[in-house]
Amino acid sequence: MNRRAREPADLIALSGCAAELAEVFVSLASDIALVIDDSGVITRVAQSASAPMAPAAERWVGRQWADTVTGETRRKIELLLNDAATSGLARRREVNHGGGSGGDIPVAYTALRLGKGGPVLAVGRDLRAIAAIQQRFQDTQQELERSYWKARHEETHHDLLAQVATDAVLVVDALTLLIVEADATASDLLAHGAPLCGQPALQPFDAASRGPVRELLLNARSTGRPAEIHARLAGDSHAMVISAAPFRARDGMRLLLRVRPLGVASAGGAETLRVQAWRAERLREAVVVTDAGGKVLAANPPFLRLVRASDETTVRGRPIADWLGHAANDVPALMADVHKNGIARLSGAAVRSGSDVTELQVSAALLADGDQACFGFTMRPGASVGPSPTPAASGELAQAIAELAAGIGCETLDQLLLQAQRLTQRHLAQAALARCHGDAEAAAALLGTTPAALASMQAAPAESGAAA
Repeated sequence: MNRRAREPADLIALSGCAAELAEVFVSLASDIALVIDDSGVITRVAQSASAPMAPAAERWVGRQWADTVTGETRRKIELLLNDAATSGLARRREVNHGGGSGGDIPVAYTALRLGKGGPVLAVGRDLRAIAAIQQRFQDTQQELERSYWKARHEETHHDLLAQVATDAVLVVDALTLLIVEADATASDLLAHGAPLCGQPALQPFDAASRGPVRELLLNARSTGRPAEIHARLAGDSHAMVISAAPFRARDGMRLLLRVRPLGVASAGGAETLRVQAWRAERLREAVVVTDAGGKVLAANPPFLRLVRASDETTVRGRPIADWLGHAANDVPALMADVHKNGIARLSGAAVRSGSDVTELQVSAALLADGDQACFGFTMRPGASVGPSPTPAASGELAQAIAELAAGIGCETLDQLLLQAQRLTQRHLAQAALARCHGDAEAAAALLGTTPAALASMQAAPAESGAAA
């Protein structure tokens, strides 16, 4: 059985009714209809009289159809006419007519040739309503995406704040796996306040966890990538999250080891209760996360209360140095130390809030927010907080200076100034010890000196007096 290809019907008999057909199509199912001659010129335009799609379209008569559309859709007109000429029927194509100040008019056209050598009838639907719906859908989708990423951003910053507040941070020598630096949080959590520097990094963990922790450190050292595991501290049933990240210090490779509690343990036990109490206390400390330039990314409620800020938006984007009083000039050096050593501390800092000044212990640790380095600051208005030198102490200093003044004429100016320097050093050493409740190491750190030098400062005036 022979099959012949189906050929389109010859509509030459309708060619004389092209204009009337255009009007019929517009009245039934389209927004515009064009009659095109065999050279591509528009000979007739039909639109709804009450609501024309393009009021200026009547001026298209006598123009090439391709000249009425925008440059990027001109090729589609050529394809429509070629399809109609070869097959009699052109498939649907979307083009844009220039709409002047009102914007382009998107139209979907199909074209039908009315017989061999006859005119082409192009019927179009206005797509502006559909385009508006699509644009609203796109805008809504983009707004949802912005909201999602904003929520993710806020969540990330919240996680970073919690991490700064509750993470114990240790800097471990990548070669020897000895602790070279540890923050106060690590000392409290892992060693009950005892010093950790110089100890093996595995020492704080129980026997069953030391193998996995060692493997974690070795993998971080060999791969150069951060990783984390769950482990337990010595004598504790509370699960901890242990993460290790390599970084380059000034004198070699270091590993930044972070330890934090994993949720809240359901089991009891004195050690677990201690960890829970410790965690709750740390969450009450003032915490700030900044970018690499020291500008605030996030701050927790205790910090906002400390600086009397109404909400986080009022501090976000501002340099953290804005609140650190006379120590603000030391912030760049502090951040440089964090870059090099992973941990750094700032002595003698004070947060300003109006006329009030609160002295602080400030520590900073290296963080990672995606691919960007950032810093976590912890501010403790603890042992370093105290009153200025007491009136009695100030009176003693004033009396000592008056006695020195009485020696004018008996001693040279250089000798008097040397004695005044020693008196002042002793006075400041005593004031630092008072603020640190007798802790010589903390007092020396507050003055930027050593405990031995602090002891010498206290004894120097007496020795001088004896010599005299």
